Formats: sequence, C-alpha cells, structure tokens
Amino acid sequence: MPDLATILAGFGDAFTLVNLAFVLVGVATGQVVGAIPGIGPIMAMAIAIPFTFALDPLVAISFLVGINKGGLFGGAIPAILINTPGTPDAAATALDGYPLARKGQPVKAMKMALYASVTGDTASDLVLITLAAPLAVLALKMGPVEILALMIFAFSIIAGLVGDSLVKGLIAAILGLLLATVGLDPEHGTPRFYFGWFELFDGANLVSVAIGMLAVAEIFRRIAGARRAGPQPTVEMGAPGAARRVGWAEYWGCRGVIARGAAIGTVLGAIPGIGSTAAAFMSYASARKGDAGGVPFGEGNIKGIAATESANSAVMGANLIPLLGIGIPGSIGAALLISAFKIHGIQPGPLLFETQARLIYGLFGAMLMANLSNLLIGQVSLRLWSRVIRAPESVIFPTALIFCFVGVYLSTGGLFGVGLMLAAAALSYVMTAFGFPVVVFIIAFFLGEGFERSLSQSLVILDGNPLNLLHFPVALGLLALAAASAVWLGRGGRKAATT
Repeated sequence: MPDLATILAGFGDAFTLVNLAFVLVGVATGQVVGAIPGIGPIMAMAIAIPFTFALDPLVAISFLVGINKGGLFGGAIPAILINTPGTPDAAATALDGYPLARKGQPVKAMKMALYASVTGDTASDLVLITLAAPLAVLALKMGPVEILALMIFAFSIIAGLVGDSLVKGLIAAILGLLLATVGLDPEHGTPRFYFGWFELFDGANLVSVAIGMLAVAEIFRRIAGARRAGPQPTVEMGAPGAARRVGWAEYWGCRGVIARGAAIGTVLGAIPGIGSTAAAFMSYASARKGDAGGVPFGEGNIKGIAATESANSAVMGANLIPLLGIGIPGSIGAALLISAFKIHGIQPGPLLFETQARLIYGLFGAMLMANLSNLLIGQVSLRLWSRVIRAPESVIFPTALIFCFVGVYLSTGGLFGVGLMLAAAALSYVMTAFGFPVVVFIIAFFLGEGFERSLSQSLVILDGNPLNLLHFPVALGLLALAAASAVWLGRGGRKAATT
C-alpha cells in the first residue's frame, strides 16, 4: 500500500493549473461530443489519444478522463431536448426527460440529469479510491496460474454479457487474442504473422486499432446509414421561474433513487462487460417499481431522470476498479485508457500501485476534480446545448475523420499506421454487420500479450499436466466460475437477468 506522503503528492500533482486546464477542456469537450448524437465520448477519446503523446502522463490521462466524464452528462442533453440519446445509455433518460421537456421544463430536466450524474459519478469514484489499492495488493499475491484463470473467467463474463450470443462473443475474443499475437513472440523473440511488413514486428499498433475499430468504423456506419428525415420536434428553453430550477427539497426528494442508482451502477460497473446502458435501464426499472404516486413514470417524472443518470454515471469510476486492481479493463473506455498508459510507457495492472502510485493517486484527484468541473461547466452552458445538437452531420463526420487520420499518422510516424487503422475499421464494420461484439474483440486484443505470457508461464509451472491444477485451488475456483457463467449465459441467463 502507498504511504501517506505518496498519496498526498499524487493529489498535489492533480491540483495544478495545467492539469486543471486540461481537465476543464476535457470535460467541456466531452459534454459537446456527448450532446451530438453519433459521436459520443468513446469516439472522442479514441481520436484524442494520439494527441496526448507529447503531454505529461497525468495530464494526458486526466484529459481523457475529463472527456469520458463530460460525455456521461452530455449524452442526456439531446435525449431530453429532442428525444434522441447522444449516447446509448441516455436512452433510458429520454423516457422521462423528453416528456418533462415537452411540458415546458427542459432546463429543470437537464439540471436534474446533471446533479444526479455528478452525484453517482462521485460516489463511484470514492468506491474506486477505497477498493482499488486493496484489490491490487490481493492481485499481486496471485501467481501466473491464478492470473490466467482470472483472465479466462473475465473473458467468459464479457463474452456472455456483451452482444446477443455467447458463441459470437467467444469468437470475437479469440480473434482479438489472435491479433495480439502479431509481432515478436514475447518468450522466444520469433516474428509471427507479419507477412513481410516489418512495421508489425512490435505488433499491431494499439492506437491504430482503437481509432479504426471505434471511431472510423462508427463514422462509416453513420454515413452509410444516414437518412434524410425531417427535423426532430424541439422544445423551448425559455420557461421562467420554478420550471428552470431544481431546488434542494426536490433534489433531496430524489435521494433514494439516486443512491440506489449509484449503487447499481457501481456494482455493475465493477463487473467487466456489462456497461452503463444495462445499469441505466436496471436503475430505471427499480425506481419505477419502488415509487408510487406522483407523476407517472414515462410522463415526465423527475425521479426517472435521476435514477438513470446516477446509474450510468456511476459505471465510469467502477469500470476502473478491475483495471487498476487486477489489470482487466471493465469497459471500452477503460480499455482505451490502457492504450493511453502504454503510449506513455506505463504498463497497466496491479503493479501500478508499487511503481506508479503517485500517478494513480494523481488520477484519483483528477477524477474528483473532473466531477466538480462537470457540475460547474454544465451549469453555465445549458443554453449552448440546444444549438450544439443541431450541428449538421456533413460537418461533424468529415472533421472527425480528418482528426483520425492526422492523429494516427502523427502517433505511428507514417502511413502504415493509417492503413492499419482503415483495415481495423473494415474489420469492425464487418463484425458489427454479422453481430460479433467489437467491444469483446478490443478488450481481448488489449489483454492478449498478458494472456499469452501467463499461459506460457502456467504451462511451465504445471509441467504440461492439467492434474497439477489441484495444487492451485484459487485457479480451480475461477475456472469453475468461468464454466458456470458460460453455461448460464449461454442458456439465456442474461435475458432473464435483464427482464
């Protein structure tokens, strides 16, 4: 465990003017991209990663965290104003947010979304700060066999919960692991699958793959599926008086659904693969079932907004619990942070608390600072969002595509990285078309090197005899859980859990 001096030094690094400036810019950027349907904070993070290469590691990661946190609230803005969620998890917010806006209270709806989002996010961050270090200590006591079993268990959960088919999820994971084997063998230094392209000796570039599969592929999908529809019905922003305020009594009246939503989001966020959309709808269903009287849900009940926004925002901090504690990303956003760590020469995982404790606690401080920034920027910019959400796609997507090309070219030092990005985008497009979850593929790709190393070490330790697993009860338990989860999720347990 880090000593108090290291912890205080980390928080001191976070609260500097430079770091504060980048957190503010990141949060503002996140709110903007979250408010534009089809962009979202994940695409913005993927595009921004190459441009953070020249920054200090803490500043770079704080900037990316700010984008992610700002996007959590930003996605609720178009859901409330034009009934079009800016991010998938904001679909639940639209159920009551848009009806409340149509009643002449759009500012009140957005303010409640903001307050609930910041509250849930802060609660989740406090759980992260409390649990991450003890989990890292526990993870460091695990050997290669236990780590391998833990990765297999994580893959079984992620593959079953993301997408509609366990089989397709496992295939996507295998493909991701296969791509991770490109380059030099970490054990013998033998080149593999480079097909004469010496640029692949170090493996497929993380930034090229991430931007291609997440940002470029999504831009292509949006352009291909563009429809010439009429303008969405909008609401007026100028309602006076109480219709624009969320008083303390009104906020306190929602404390129960906010607390429950934060708890649901934190628990589900700590489980790799579930995501914020499931948390938002589960919290909404829980609030709807437990609340009687007042405005019916679905007709502008402010508690419906509070429940969904507190849950989907709480997922963000909790997603970093498995990443920092055991080295396994809990979401695509956490997986992108892995690539940000790596381009700065930092290996994610439980050893971070020994080798980079000051950086990690600086990150914790930046996360808390981003929550406050989210609240302040959201308060002063509500009027801007009604204009941002109407930005034409003919401007948004070409601009984003240019940033993708420039960012990858600069980070990889040539056109080969751009070609790899386009190949990754084509693969993502095909996988999505056939129902294979891209999220599982990317997480498996990011974990591939560690998985292969643990597998090689485990084979040596076990001397090639599976019966030697009997001497590793923790690994046996994790493998049993992996098999049980695969059977349960394969038989439709996921659908039963969400109904």
